[in-house]
Amino acid sequence: MGKNILEVGRLKTYYKTRLKEKVHAVDGVDFVLEEGKTLGIAGESGCGKSTLALSLMGFYFPPLHYNSGSIVINGTDIMKLSKEQLRLQISGREIAYIPQAAMNALNPTLRIIRFIEDIMKEHKPELTKKQVWDMAAERFETLNLSPSVLNSYPNELSGGMKQRTVIAISSILNPKVLIADEPTSALDVTSQKAVIKLMKDLLAKGFIKSLVFITHELPLLYHVTDDIMVMYAGEIVERGTARQMIFDPLHPYTKKLMGSIIVPEEGMKEHKLTAIPGAPPNLKKVPEGCRFADRCPYVQDQCRIGKVENRVADDRIYRCLFDTQTLKGWYDNEQE
Repeated sequence: MGKNILEVGRLKTYYKTRLKEKVHAVDGVDFVLEEGKTLGIAGESGCGKSTLALSLMGFYFPPLHYNSGSIVINGTDIMKLSKEQLRLQISGREIAYIPQAAMNALNPTLRIIRFIEDIMKEHKPELTKKQVWDMAAERFETLNLSPSVLNSYPNELSGGMKQRTVIAISSILNPKVLIADEPTSALDVTSQKAVIKLMKDLLAKGFIKSLVFITHELPLLYHVTDDIMVMYAGEIVERGTARQMIFDPLHPYTKKLMGSIIVPEEGMKEHKLTAIPGAPPNLKKVPEGCRFADRCPYVQDQCRIGKVENRVADDRIYRCLFDTQTLKGWYDNEQE
């Protein structure tokens, strides 16, 4: 067992609408991330993945608000820090973030080196411009990015090159944890492979200690992460190893999510594609009982009553009223 570099306890965050309604986007999330490990987070659009990423960074800007819970990064509970302490001590150094749609995150009027200069001016003001250039050029070369990119404007780079550049900039201070939110979306297969290789290089070369990789493409996580968490309606409904989650999912939602996408892995190519009926619940008014109940083909009356707690089985966690024997029995009958 390695050192826990990120510990999240009962985290609850919400959006407040103009009508003062609360949207419970992240609702009681618990997990730990060990140093040296990669964690994938998957789920449908709107399940809370990106909100969780913003919450972990401490980016609580209206309409997003913190409600309760703890976020401990390398021994420091960031929810006990001021915004100034968070900005200077944590952001970029302990934890860094690659935003969704990162290709559009760069100001088109600035050369790439300017972004790095701004970071260093904030965190390492003692460095000269030449020292910053030399450090950035060395880092880019180490990650198989040409130092000539530093003198380029964002619009001179391809989509894949911009994505890799944003990743390099986000990790320039060697954060302990790097959160990548949909880093391969809108990229072709070749560019996706380049992005994945870059993040693996960051880990292998010790520039980052751990990685959180967020995507709706669950099979992609099999090639990137050690463990996978599946989110649904603001909750974590299952967590296990990448192999368990891809080839032997337990929770009905994970099972249906895997059945709704093409999986290129051996042994999964022939599975029948099926859609998940309905839509996730409205999180302005969280339903009682299991949040997947209205879409679950195995739902029972008791699923809609009370609070569903986590179960532990087969070295994984899942949120369901039923034991593994019952669930697997349903799945086996469905295949016959």
